[in-house]
Amino acid sequence: MQNDFILELNEQNFHSTIERSQQHPVLIHFWAPSIPESASIINDLQTLATQYQGAFALAFLNCEAEPALASQFGVQSLPTIALFSNGQAVDGMAGPQTIDTISTMLMKHLPSQEDLTLKSAIEAMENDQHQEALLLLQALPDIYTSRGDIKLAIADCLLETQQFDTAKQQLAVIPLEYQDNYYKGLVAKLELHEQAADSPEIQALEAQLQSEPENLACICDLSLQYHQVSRDEEALQLLMSVLKKDLNAHDGEVKKVCMDILSALGQGNALASKYRRQLYSLLY
Repeated sequence: MQNDFILELNEQNFHSTIERSQQHPVLIHFWAPSIPESASIINDLQTLATQYQGAFALAFLNCEAEPALASQFGVQSLPTIALFSNGQAVDGMAGPQTIDTISTMLMKHLPSQEDLTLKSAIEAMENDQHQEALLLLQALPDIYTSRGDIKLAIADCLLETQQFDTAKQQLAVIPLEYQDNYYKGLVAKLELHEQAADSPEIQALEAQLQSEPENLACICDLSLQYHQVSRDEEALQLLMSVLKKDLNAHDGEVKKVCMDILSALGQGNALASKYRRQLYSLLY
């Protein structure tokens, strides 16, 4: 039963558990093995605590095993639920309760699941886990993703995961009141990438392709150069424009370059998913 946020309450950990409520609420379930209705909800409470990812601690006090401790709380009947915050009891219920009733009580005192997801995303960003953070942020409801601060966080994650085209689109819709130093720093990062992504080699290949638009070797070389500087959408658009006309163009080399780029981008990349679907529709 015991882990970081689910524990058995006793004389030894009683004071530290109540002190713990200064940081996170602590829900205490007073029960006894001889009272079945107090024991039957234990598994549901553990599940609920796990769903909240440690946003509150769940403590079980076996009143038959710890009668002196139970009397300190003044428990009159079993089961009883008490919620502690900042060292004080702030809510509670006596008598048998459904898990839905207990969950409703908790919701008045705890952050929402969306707030917990946002917290996890911010922690992931702080730990340089930007792909994980991006997936969490993008899974939030529209009421969250429409917020300027979260738009900025998504743009940051897109830049860090080298999804520069999508990041540029995201930065273009940041509300004026959020165009602060954080925003300016992200724009500067994007501009540095764009400057580096227009190398002399790319310019030469672009010029060659303009004069020789049917040069498939040039298309492959330019696409790979684009990929090297994370201009992946341009690379895939260029390759797909050929493959839509001839799936085996340049003895299959165009298809191979396209598949190599998709493979390099990985399974979790949104751009890769988009063009992978297009390629599969041509293959099958």
